[in-house]
Amino acid sequence: MPSQSSKTNDDQTSKDALDVSIAFPQATPASIFPPSVSDYYHFDHLLTPEDQALRMKVRKFMEKEVAPIMTKYWEKAEFPFEVVPKLGALCIAGGTIKGYGCPGLSITGSAIAYAEVARVDASFSAFIAVHSCLAMLTIGMCGSEAQKEKYLPSLAKLETIGCWALTEPDYGSDASSLRTTATKVAGGWILEGQKRWIGNSTFADVLVVFARNTSTNQINAFLVMKDAPGLQATKIENKIGLRIVQNGDILLKKVYVPDADILPGVNSFQDTNKVLAVSRVMVAWQPIGISMGVYDMCHRYLNERKQFGSPLAAFQINQQKLVVMLGNVQAMILMGWRLCKLYEAGKMTAGQASLGKSWITLKAREVVSLGRELLGGNGILADFLVAKAFCDLEPVYTYEGTYEINSLVTGREITGIASFKPAAKTSTPASMDRNSEFYRKNREIIEENQRLKQQAQQLIEENRALAMEYMQKLRAFCSTSENPVVDSNSKDKKSK
Repeated sequence: MPSQSSKTNDDQTSKDALDVSIAFPQATPASIFPPSVSDYYHFDHLLTPEDQALRMKVRKFMEKEVAPIMTKYWEKAEFPFEVVPKLGALCIAGGTIKGYGCPGLSITGSAIAYAEVARVDASFSAFIAVHSCLAMLTIGMCGSEAQKEKYLPSLAKLETIGCWALTEPDYGSDASSLRTTATKVAGGWILEGQKRWIGNSTFADVLVVFARNTSTNQINAFLVMKDAPGLQATKIENKIGLRIVQNGDILLKKVYVPDADILPGVNSFQDTNKVLAVSRVMVAWQPIGISMGVYDMCHRYLNERKQFGSPLAAFQINQQKLVVMLGNVQAMILMGWRLCKLYEAGKMTAGQASLGKSWITLKAREVVSLGRELLGGNGILADFLVAKAFCDLEPVYTYEGTYEINSLVTGREITGIASFKPAAKTSTPASMDRNSEFYRKNREIIEENQRLKQQAQQLIEENRALAMEYMQKLRAFCSTSENPVVDSNSKDKKSK
C-alpha cells in the first residue's frame, strides 16, 4: 500500500501538470480546432444551399461545444451527457426519416452532417450513428405506425436515447447465426441471450434487440425498455478507440416484451439489409470526417512548429506526406458523395456500399498514419487530435462489416460466387456426397480408366516379348547360313 507521503507526491504531481498550451506553446492543441482546409476540389459546390448551411451549423457546434472537452472525456472513457441537449437542438438525429419530429434530410445532407461531427470527434459520430442510423432508422423503416408515433419524436430530440443490439459474443461477422431467442408467450415474448459491443447500451432508454423466433427459426426485432426486468447492461472497459462511446455487454434473462413492441417489418435477417444499406453509407462518411480533421490539424501544426529555423511545412518530405493525405481525402469524399447519389437514385447495390466502406476506411488508415508521423512526439498525444483519431479509426475499420467481409460482399456481387465460409480441409469437396449418383459415376469412370491402362500395359509387354523372340531367331539364322559367291551377270541372283 503506498505511503501517505507518496500519495501526496502523486497528488502534487497531478496538480502541477502543465496545460499543454503552456508546456508546448509552439503549436495549438485541438481544443482550439483548426480551420477547415481539406476541401481542395471544392466539394462544397456540389451541395445544395440547405446542405451547405447544415454543414456549417454542425461544424460550428462541434468546434465550440465538443472540441474543448473531448480530450478530457476521451482520456477518462466517459460520456459528456451535458452536451446531449445541445446536440439534440441541431436537429440531425433521425437523419433521412420524414415526419415524427425527424429532420427528413437527404442522405447527402445527413452524410455531410455526420462527417462534420467525426471531423472533430469520432466518438460523437459513433454515438449519433448508433442512435440515429441504426436504432431510429430501424423503427422508422420496420416499425408500425403506433411505434413510430410513440418512440421517434423523443428520440429525434435526444430526450431519449436508442441502441441497436445485434452482435453477440460468438457471432460478429456471422451475425445471421445469432443465438438470442424469442419465445412466444401469452401477450408477448420472452427474450433469452447475450449481446456484446452494443454502443450506448449502458444508458439507452430504448434497445432494439434482434432475436431468433423459436417457432419460425427466423430473426425478429424487439423494442426493449431500459428498466425491463431481467435486462442487464454493463460497460466494456479498456478500449483503445472510441473511448467516449459506452459499448456494453447485454444480458437478457427471461426479459418480457409485449406484443406491441415487436417490429412487424423484421421477419428475417434479410430485413436488416435495408437498414444496413443506409447505415453503411453513413459509416463510410465517418472515416472521411476523421481524415478531414487529421489533415486540418497537420496542416496547421506543420506551419506552426519549427525545427532547424524553419517551419516543418518547409521540408520536402513533409509536403509530400501532406499531399498524399490531401489526395486521399479528395478521393474519399468523391466516392462517399457518389454513394449518396446512387442511393438517392435507387441504384446503389450492397456491393457498392461495401466497397465504399472498406476502401474509404483503408485510405483513412493511411491518412492518420501519415499524420502520426508528421506530428512526431506530439503524434502520440490526444491533445493534438491525431493520436486520438489514430486509435478511434481502428474500431471504425472493423464495425459495420470488417474490411475483409465488406470486400467479400463486393467480390460476391462482381463474380456471382459467395466465398464467406472457409474451404473444406478434405481433398474431397464437402458438397460431394459419397453415396450420390455423381460420385458413383465418377468412380466408375476412374475404375474404367485404370482397367484400360492395365490392358495397354499388358499389350506393351506382349509386343516386347514377340520382338525379343524375333530378334533371337534372326541372329541364329545369320550365324548358321552360308553366303555363296554370286555372278553379277547371273539372272538368278540371290538376295543377301
